[in-house]
Amino acid sequence: MIVRILDIWPEINWIKNEELRHKVLDCWNYAIENSALTVEDLKTIPFSLLIKDCRISFMLHKRTTVHLAVEMAKVMKKNFGDQIKIDIDVLTAGAILIDIGKLLEYEKQNGKLTTGNAGKLVRHPFSGLAIADRFGIPPEVQHIIATHSHEGDLGTRTVESIIVHYADFVSFDSLKT
Repeated sequence: MIVRILDIWPEINWIKNEELRHKVLDCWNYAIENSALTVEDLKTIPFSLLIKDCRISFMLHKRTTVHLAVEMAKVMKKNFGDQIKIDIDVLTAGAILIDIGKLLEYEKQNGKLTTGNAGKLVRHPFSGLAIADRFGIPPEVQHIIATHSHEGDLGTRTVESIIVHYADFVSFDSLKT
């Protein structure tokens, strides 16, 4: 299964910390094994059920978010130098994991993708956080998962979380227009 995950998530190899990279893979493996969705589904299902007739796939949105976040961080580090500290491994792992909980939210009913009862009651930042904690993902990465969406608006975000939050919303909101 690990090879299939790396086929859809080559960006996991951007994580230099080997232990963190393996934990991210373990999270994705667990989520897929416990999801109604397959690896192939992730390439074709719409990334959001909130956008009518959404034609952008889950994986295209996810990978775009990761690329945007990493590029923003690189520009910030280049321009701000020592004035800003950004852990690229934490940022990358967080960006890859922010929507992992959606794999537990979705159900297929009569061949149609829908949000299941668990997804209605426990949104993906919470279920994603539970998956990450199960596999010993560091708190800095868990923070990104927990605060990437509107659920995190009342708290204080780390620099990495701010970057991932905005990368996610750029990739999401721009498609709603």
